[in-house]
Amino acid sequence: MDRELALEFVRVTEAAAIACGRWMGKGDKIAADQAAVDAMRQAFDSVSISGTVVIGEGEMDEAPMLYIGEKVGAGGLEVDIAVDPLEGTNLVAKGLPGSIAVIAIAPKGGLLHAPDMYMDKIAVGPAAAGKIDINAPVRENLKAVASSLNRKVEDLTVVILDRPRHSKIIQEVREAGARIKLISDGDVSPAINAAIEGTGVHMLLGIGGAPEGVIAAAALKCLGGDMQAKLWPENEAEVERAKQMGITDINKVLTIDDLVHGEDVMFAATAITQGDLLRGVSYFGGGVRTHSIVMRYKTGTVRFIDAIHKLDRKPLFIKRS
Repeated sequence: MDRELALEFVRVTEAAAIACGRWMGKGDKIAADQAAVDAMRQAFDSVSISGTVVIGEGEMDEAPMLYIGEKVGAGGLEVDIAVDPLEGTNLVAKGLPGSIAVIAIAPKGGLLHAPDMYMDKIAVGPAAAGKIDINAPVRENLKAVASSLNRKVEDLTVVILDRPRHSKIIQEVREAGARIKLISDGDVSPAINAAIEGTGVHMLLGIGGAPEGVIAAAALKCLGGDMQAKLWPENEAEVERAKQMGITDINKVLTIDDLVHGEDVMFAATAITQGDLLRGVSYFGGGVRTHSIVMRYKTGTVRFIDAIHKLDRKPLFIKRS
């Protein structure tokens, strides 16, 4: 993949964010998600790739577009694509921070075909890469991260989804002395934040979606961060589903290279609502402003793109902010 594709991928996430952002705070997560899906799917038609959706909105009989196996793009290099047109549907519906439109791209076979089930995850930034162990006690991982950052455990902030299933690790983090930021939805953004200095996030812990885990792993790989994960099936049907998708050892610790392998990996995201790293979509007379990030593992390049889009033919009066 050449670097010119990076901007094309950003246009895809921008389209989803702009369409979805109109639904912020309106209480309809289904309409918000549909707007993002429709816009993202249409935007892919102009991208110079022959893409296959390997992580998307569901199976063909569950989703009319961006379904697993769907072919997208205007033709070109064959790639696998993981998409989440709206990560954090409830966040948009309630007008809460942290929702993004996001895609990850890799050469064919470069992304784990993760089944739609839960996944236990631990994610950290570059300084702590190689120093985490998902099977180790929470306290030990906190000590390892603190040491890598040359700070005390009490100085760390850990992001955890606010779910009853996390009561034990929440207690363990508190007993160790670290601070916690509980979130209601969307664990891709905080995984990225853990790998970028200045966001105030140092680690992501807990059980979230497996497809989201692969998308987050793509970003972390580009940023030099690290992730370990284990599938967390709730029943035998999910175990069988994983086996059908090629994951024979359900208890295997999945490294970041298991989740995303190869060097030619790209990641793009556009904020929909305000976040720790990216500003949310803002609308004004005749236009809209978006804030995006795009990364490429092969070159180590990370770009932040602050864009203004005209929605009509009238001149825009742009104010610096």
